[in-house]
Amino acid sequence: MGHSDDLCNIEGDGDGRSNNGASDAPSTSAATSSAYKLFGRETSFHQMMGGGKAADVILWRRRRVSFGIIVAATVAWIIFEYSELPFLSVSSDVLLILIVLLFLRANYAAFRKKQLPALPELVLSEEMVNNAAASFRVKINYMLLMAHDITLGKDFKLFFKVVIVLWLLSVIGSVISFFTLAYIGTIIFITVPALYNKFEDQVDRYAGKIHRQFSRHYKIVDESISRLPRSISKDKEL
Repeated sequence: MGHSDDLCNIEGDGDGRSNNGASDAPSTSAATSSAYKLFGRETSFHQMMGGGKAADVILWRRRRVSFGIIVAATVAWIIFEYSELPFLSVSSDVLLILIVLLFLRANYAAFRKKQLPALPELVLSEEMVNNAAASFRVKINYMLLMAHDITLGKDFKLFFKVVIVLWLLSVIGSVISFFTLAYIGTIIFITVPALYNKFEDQVDRYAGKIHRQFSRHYKIVDESISRLPRSISKDKEL
């Protein structure tokens, strides 16, 4: 019996080795494919977006609200783009009509001795204001630090990114209007994160390939640029 048990254990170990090898191969490939995460995040995309109601709307977990935002943005874009009405005038007229309607509704309910439903109190707490101010301060300091590094020529990669972004904004701004740009940004903000959340693995895989190729080309350019001051200084010494 002990002999047969040993044989069974040996066969089991042999199968185990082959099964482990077979199971390790997909896990290794999966780990390799998912090694690169877009935006360098370490948490889920929902948590990265804040993990609250706003993240639910952006990721289409509240479909009615998300669809309503798209409809409202489309209507506003049509009004401002094709009617050629000034934004300040239209905004003031809309707020004026809304306030008049609410005022007349409240007085009509008081005249009919009806009780209106209680409105939620919109109050900004001190904690919310402090958190927003702290976050804004961190972002401003980061932008100032970026400007400082670019001015001193310390980070070529950062300089290259800023130049590309500003050039793209200049080209886009010369082609389309501000309201069209705002509308496109709203549509992208409400659709692209949801699509990325749905096809996260595929996007991360291709983004990792692009990131590796870009890093390789950047390294070549950075090394070639780092050699320039040395050659110039040697020429000056000669």
